[in-house]
Amino acid sequence: MDGLRFAFGTLTVFPARITRWDRDAARAGMLCAPLAGLVVGLFAAGLGGAFLALGSGPLLAAVVSTAVPAVLTRGLHLDGLADTADGLGSAKPAEDALRIMKQSDVGPFGVIVLLLVLFAQVAALFELYGESWAHGAAGAVLAATVARLALTHASRHGVPAARPEGLGAIVAATVPVRSATLSTAVVLVLCAASGLLFSPYDAIHNVLAAGAALGAAAALLRRCVRRFGGVTGDVFGAVEETATATALVALALG
Repeated sequence: MDGLRFAFGTLTVFPARITRWDRDAARAGMLCAPLAGLVVGLFAAGLGGAFLALGSGPLLAAVVSTAVPAVLTRGLHLDGLADTADGLGSAKPAEDALRIMKQSDVGPFGVIVLLLVLFAQVAALFELYGESWAHGAAGAVLAATVARLALTHASRHGVPAARPEGLGAIVAATVPVRSATLSTAVVLVLCAASGLLFSPYDAIHNVLAAGAALGAAAALLRRCVRRFGGVTGDVFGAVEETATATALVALALG
């Protein structure tokens, strides 16, 4: 329960009272992160489907499904994406780049990346909802779940924190590699099972999309660790949004 409270209390706006703020709770929370993503994805799919049922087109449903995760996370992951883009684009030493990321304003790199990522998510969901409500809903749920699984991997052993304080410091290097691998296997099985509801091809497609999302998130994570010396809360947000966009685009390309 401490892990569930930590996951939902830090990754969503749901009223989960965090009773423990230590590395043991953080480890359990990051292992529960995909479950928090599943709930967020279900809300996004449900509201998108409701708009379709009310007569809206797939574009409006796609916008709504993209907006729901932003609302349910207070926009923190999008803010982290923008701040990380500013830090990476600054070409300054790690200490200066981290200081730029802590500033409240958003620079040109952050604005550009934020717009492109959101456009990619909306465009991909538009394609999926255009195929059918079920494909759009499944895509929204898969992307949200796999994106939070990317946070589990970002918290695994061997990934240091860039700062001695903040969310990044409390969760960095808490998840054993074996536990992260087991969580990945469970999520991939669920991705394949959801695809089988449509066809064997969709099962394979879902797994490949999830793999692409995790690969893109891992590449960004490596870049941030080399650039900043470790992870921060902003980096976690950037990893999550990158995985979300990659998963949706991979699904739409099928």
